[in-house]
Amino acid sequence: MALSFTSPISTFPSNERNPTPLISSPIGTITISQRPNGTRAFLKPVNARKLSLLPLAAAAPLLASETKEEDFHQIATHLENASPLEIMDTALAKFGNHVAIAFSGAEDVALIEYARLTRRPFRVFSLDTGRLNPETYQLFDAVEKHYGINIEYMFPDAVEVQALVRSKGLFSFYEDGHQECCRARKVRPLRRALKGLRAWITGQRKDQSPGTRSQIPVVEVDPVFEGMEGGIGSLVKWNPVANVTGNDIWNFLRTMNVPVNSLHSKGYVSIGCEPCTRPVLPGQHEREGRWWWEDAKAKECGLHSGNIKQGEEDANAHLNGNQVSQSQPNGAATVPDIFNSKNLVKLSRTGIENLAKLENRKEPWLVVLYAPWCPYCRAMEESYVELADKLEGSGVKVGKFRADGEEKEFAKRELQLGSFPTILFFPKHSSRPIKYPSEKRDVHSLMAFVNALR
Repeated sequence: MALSFTSPISTFPSNERNPTPLISSPIGTITISQRPNGTRAFLKPVNARKLSLLPLAAAAPLLASETKEEDFHQIATHLENASPLEIMDTALAKFGNHVAIAFSGAEDVALIEYARLTRRPFRVFSLDTGRLNPETYQLFDAVEKHYGINIEYMFPDAVEVQALVRSKGLFSFYEDGHQECCRARKVRPLRRALKGLRAWITGQRKDQSPGTRSQIPVVEVDPVFEGMEGGIGSLVKWNPVANVTGNDIWNFLRTMNVPVNSLHSKGYVSIGCEPCTRPVLPGQHEREGRWWWEDAKAKECGLHSGNIKQGEEDANAHLNGNQVSQSQPNGAATVPDIFNSKNLVKLSRTGIENLAKLENRKEPWLVVLYAPWCPYCRAMEESYVELADKLEGSGVKVGKFRADGEEKEFAKRELQLGSFPTILFFPKHSSRPIKYPSEKRDVHSLMAFVNALR
């Protein structure tokens, strides 16, 4: 593994200028030089690009096995109002070579810059899923050259990815969700990387995802992944910029004049794999550019899945804009219904089952499968109602079917539901409905779809 050095120091510390022989013992891809009596003298980089020598931190690294979870609750409380630089310095001082920065090729450049400013040695790793944007790979190269480091890349298992693609195709996540692909390309490689560490440093911020990240502390015992000693509780997770806003991160990056992903200038805010990332519109939240075809409360790839449990209530409240009651099973919340119009037919489970069975209908139907708490359904309500008004008397029936809660599994199995909203057209002379394929849900686009099929 690569260890990067950011200090300009290139000479031995003054107290090491003596002829005492040094005994070198390799650990990973660094060498810790020792005197015969076992005292540590300095770190000697083996594969760092900038050959410089740094004294070890005065305090010995604090091993995860020597700490308790409540200790990190106390540290988190103590550092709650600390600067990212102080939090980063604390993490590097406590864990030394057993902590690494997780770099995603977006604003995580800020983490590397903070680490450089501590003047301590640090490590950086990244997950190469094989489906990143070319601009992200270009940033990786620019960051390595700018900081004189080697990023430690982790790759997915080729056999596992091959089996997934051969059985389900290259873009199965658009139909059945992103979790399976992310598990193969991101989560399992991350798990392998973390098994060689006692702590990791992430770029999570509270304002990134109000549904899943609003309560993250600056440091915690990782609730999901394991460190080198094995078992839950063996890995510590540091979030130095948890309390920093996105605007402040960007002010810092501009001030320090560091490399950034060129996709940011094209409207991309949160950047992941190319098929699952798109620009966001003005006023949209940054996570709306990730996995846009899925529910907002599911917008974690699994790297930070420990956030989801604590954020579920916040997610549902955020989606609806109010506090909602999870009184119905399977996530169907009691919220006001949408798509209300005299020209819209509300279909029951029996109604849509009968509609789907008919092979010869008197008129075609357009039906939206929706959940009233879904922000994307609410966003298209006005255009869908307007469409229903335009189609009044045209011979096309317009309907709606609430497909969350107890109906969700049925809708996924029988009605091609992949995400909310799903829009189906039932032709007059075919029992098989046709799924509207576009993300454009304005009246003009929906009308073009209907006119092409009726």
